[in-house]
Amino acid sequence: QLPTGLYKKVLVILHDSVLPYMNEPTLMMDFLTVAYGIGGAISLLALNGLFILIHQHNLEYPDFYKKLYSLLDPSIYHVKYRARFFHLTDLFLSSSHLPAYLVAAFIKRLARLALTAPPEALLMIIPFLCNLFRRHPACRVLVHRPGGPADMSEDPYVMEEEEPSESKALQSSLWEIQSLQNHYHPDVAKAAAVLNQSLSEMEDDISGLLELSGYELFDKEVKKKAIDVPLEFGQVRGLFGKKNDIFAEHFSLD
Repeated sequence: QLPTGLYKKVLVILHDSVLPYMNEPTLMMDFLTVAYGIGGAISLLALNGLFILIHQHNLEYPDFYKKLYSLLDPSIYHVKYRARFFHLTDLFLSSSHLPAYLVAAFIKRLARLALTAPPEALLMIIPFLCNLFRRHPACRVLVHRPGGPADMSEDPYVMEEEEPSESKALQSSLWEIQSLQNHYHPDVAKAAAVLNQSLSEMEDDISGLLELSGYELFDKEVKKKAIDVPLEFGQVRGLFGKKNDIFAEHFSLD
């Protein structure tokens, strides 16, 4: 048992400062799988090391995707390690051999959580979901299902279900993205409207959006060039609208 702070310090550097220099990186399997099962930020940080062991050293983790799915809670859009988590999640969901029900469950859960996410996270997650649709065309039924549920009460998707295969995600529709098309931030509404059109074959590059912060978003808006907004459609001809009244004789608009 390690203190939480020490767990985080070890896991942050394990994948690039420890594993590459070990003669037998597989010795870290037990440590990483236990850390992955703890939950919260520790599980997010354990993903880096697990990815190396799975990708390069043939580690088999039968319930890996079930555990990854369980990590999706409202905090993922706010945590310090958000960029690292979504970068690795993107890699794990890149295989074309994943079943459609699994990818649909991830899409649906991320979309549901997006309803309470900050704008900087939404500008990242919407292209992320679009990329998943491009990789897994069988999931596009979530966007194009006619007569889908109008709101949460009619949605067959079971948010509380821990097993992705039992979540009924493929029977649902992505009404959450339609809700985001009315978001108060214009950039978010514009990004969400992309799903109303046919998606291009080329995937969106989300690397520059993973670490987007609220400060950067605010700074971008502040630095936008102001546009003069006309407040009157007709040209003013006098102080009270008449060109030759008594007020025009004594008062000037200049």
